[in-house]
Amino acid sequence: MHATCSRLGLGLAAVGRPAYITTARDSDLGDPAERSVDAMRQRAHLLLDEAWALGIRYVDAARSYGRAEQFLGSWLEAHPERRTELTIGSKWGYAYVGGWRMDAAVHERKEHSVAMFDRQWPETRAALGSAPDSYLIHSVTPESTALADAALLDRLRRLGADGVRIGLSTSGPRQGEVISAALALDDSPFSVVQSTWNLLEPSAAPALQTARDAGWTVVVKEVLANGELARAASGSRLEALASGMPPDVFAFGAALAQPWADVVLSGATTTTHLRRGMSARPVAAPAELATDPVDYWRRRSERPWR
Repeated sequence: MHATCSRLGLGLAAVGRPAYITTARDSDLGDPAERSVDAMRQRAHLLLDEAWALGIRYVDAARSYGRAEQFLGSWLEAHPERRTELTIGSKWGYAYVGGWRMDAAVHERKEHSVAMFDRQWPETRAALGSAPDSYLIHSVTPESTALADAALLDRLRRLGADGVRIGLSTSGPRQGEVISAALALDDSPFSVVQSTWNLLEPSAAPALQTARDAGWTVVVKEVLANGELARAASGSRLEALASGMPPDVFAFGAALAQPWADVVLSGATTTTHLRRGMSARPVAAPAELATDPVDYWRRRSERPWR
C-alpha cells in the first residue's frame, strides 16, 4: 500500500452491476429499471469523488463486479493525477455473466485456471488503464485448485516480479484453512489477503493475524454482512451491544479495532453510507454475536440477487 492509504477502503462490488446480494438496494439505488450502465457509472464516479474527498485511498474491484473496473478506469482517466496516491486492488477468477440483467439465472462464473488468468489479466489492465497495485485470486476455498497448480503459481510469481503484489481473497466457512495453506507454500507468491470478517463471522481472525505477522497486507470485506449488520431491530442483541451507536458504525468500529486489519472495505452504494463508515472509531468487538460459520455461509449463499 502507498503511505497515503487510509484504513477505510471503497469496494465497488455493489455498484459495478445492477443486481447484487446486499439488502435495501431498491431504497438505495432506486427503481431497478433505472440501473442502466450510464446510471451506475455515474453513481460509481460520485462515490469515488466522495471517497477521494474523505481521504480514502484504497479502491477494490474485480473482473466479476460487472463494469466496476471500467467505471474505475474512466474515473482515473478523468483524474490521472490521483493515480499515484491510490492503492488499487483487483481480482480475477470469476467472470461476470449476468448480461446486465436483474433476473439473470447466473451472475458469476468461477474458474481458477491458467487460461482464466491469461484472459483476465489483460482485461483488467485495459479496463483500469494501468496495472493494479495488487491482483488477487477471487474467492479461494479449499476446493479451489489454485494453490496446487504449479503453472498458475509460476504465472503469479512472474507477475509479482513485475511489481504487482499477488494475493487471494477467501470465502466460506474454512477461510482460515485456505490462508494457512497459502502461507505454507514454498516460495509463496502471496503477500495480500482479503477475507470476510464481521461480528457474525469472525472465525478467520487467527489466520489473518498470522498472515499479518508474516508481513502480508490484510483487507477486510463484508463488514456489514451484506446488510445484516446495517440495521438493528428494536430490542435486538445488536441494538443492545451497540449502546446507542448506529449499528453500521458499530460494526465498522469493531473491524477497525482488529490489530491485524490494514484496510476495512466499505461497500457503500450511497455517499451517506460512505461518510458513516468514515465516522467509525475502533470499538471492542463483542463475541456474543458470532454465529456458526457453516450456517452463516449457507445463509449468505441463499441471499437473492436484487
